[in-house]
Amino acid sequence: MLEGVVVRGDGRGRALGFPTANVSPEGAWELPEDGVYAGWAELADGTVHVAAVSVGRRPTYYEHGDRLLEAYLLDFDGDLYEQRLRVEVGGRVRGQLKFSSAKELVAQMEADVAAVREIAGTSSPRLGAPAQLSERRGSQAAQG
Repeated sequence: MLEGVVVRGDGRGRALGFPTANVSPEGAWELPEDGVYAGWAELADGTVHVAAVSVGRRPTYYEHGDRLLEAYLLDFDGDLYEQRLRVEVGGRVRGQLKFSSAKELVAQMEADVAAVREIAGTSSPRLGAPAQLSERRGSQAAQG
């Protein structure tokens, strides 16, 4: 499970029809192996959304890009910039791939979302109760 603030990215996901929340994990988090995962994202208000989670360097666009965690929240429409997000990574959908075109990438992303819906529908998130995210945010502010 990772928690952090949603930061601005390249905006490419939005342009492709899959806006992602680029999460800047706080502390010494260990990211899973590069790839796409089924997961969940909990917003500060306690709502939990199924998410397609990508970990990696975006090889279609960058030869040596920064390693990122991006979450596409299924059935969500809203602005998450500068908000805290807790992401739980679940079952692995596939490894990181390089695509020859945006069209090929979008087709794969559509398949990934279908796989995420299937995987997430058969398991439950371990994310905490809404108060836990608020309590953690408050305790981090007290430490900071």
